[in-house]
Amino acid sequence: MTSKERMLRVLGREKPDRLPVTVHQWQQYHLDTCLGGMRALEAFQHCGLDASIQYFEAMGQFWIPNAEKYLISTPEWREEIEIVRDDPDDKLLNHSITTPGGRLTYKTGGNRTTTWITEYLIKRHEDAELIAKYMPVAKLNRQAIAAEYERIGDAGILRGFVWGDQAGCWQHACCLQSEEELILECVDNPDWVHGLLRALLGRKLRFIEESLEGAKFDLIETGGGAGSDTVISPDLHREFCLPYDRQIHDALHRCGHRTAYHTCGGMMHILDLIVANGTDASETLAPPGVGGNITDPAAVRAVFGGKLAMIGGMDQFNILTSGTREQIRRETHRLFEGFGRDGGYLCSASDHFFETPVDNLKAFAAAARECTY
Repeated sequence: MTSKERMLRVLGREKPDRLPVTVHQWQQYHLDTCLGGMRALEAFQHCGLDASIQYFEAMGQFWIPNAEKYLISTPEWREEIEIVRDDPDDKLLNHSITTPGGRLTYKTGGNRTTTWITEYLIKRHEDAELIAKYMPVAKLNRQAIAAEYERIGDAGILRGFVWGDQAGCWQHACCLQSEEELILECVDNPDWVHGLLRALLGRKLRFIEESLEGAKFDLIETGGGAGSDTVISPDLHREFCLPYDRQIHDALHRCGHRTAYHTCGGMMHILDLIVANGTDASETLAPPGVGGNITDPAAVRAVFGGKLAMIGGMDQFNILTSGTREQIRRETHRLFEGFGRDGGYLCSASDHFFETPVDNLKAFAAAARECTY
């Protein structure tokens, strides 16, 4: 069975020949510093892993390194950048957006591994009105996507996103205003929050219709960490995530795409809500060592089994980076027995890593090959 066949079998909630094993978004920093500048596909093959390639171009995420080269401007949304500091290890950028209705500003910092927000765009309620009226939506190049899909071939799957700083509406909103402030707004001004979420939803649905219809992806990522139950309560998730997530998943399904709902923090108190939002798979099954709250994989399988595929589970820091070969092997087998003994499980690093030894990644792949159906 090829890597693509194995992973697609899992996404269909079936049993493959053996446990598929991968990592979540191979980071350029790790490729450059630990793998001699290999491309992601070559790195997967070098380590013996099943390839899961992310397509980033024009997806709109602020957090990828050098994200500024993917910014889009229109006559009604003109974004200009002032480079305050150009040090690749300590970058600082001031962003200014000019619209017919007023000016918006935000600031980002960055280094060779990632980008972060130092000043949020929404500072007044009126700023959301400018977003609703003027924020543009990028369009994907379907030919470039098809070429990447063909390049990967049987070595693995090609993943995409729903456009925006984060794929989910709530998670995207948390990139425009801090989580703390947005949570308070949910209590004090819930109608305003829903108005912002509806504006973002409209753009995401438009992106799905214009760019994802007919695009050759095996899996589309939705959601994001800000919807995790370690950030917001299940009640807030039910009101401010669930109805928007469901519409996004319905739209993607109409285009023929499978979806993976991303919660890179806590999940245990929202498992039923993840099932209810209509996704095809749930990730990242994060354990406490990386900020999640999954300690018993069987408890997750009891809710998701037969309904959703499961992706993730491996502690990428305390086990995959710092563990011994035997610790990695034991944990891989534990995850297989807990999440995957009935199929529908793709074992993966729960999230990004930057300094994981290559030999540990090879040990991870070798352990998964021992987990057969």
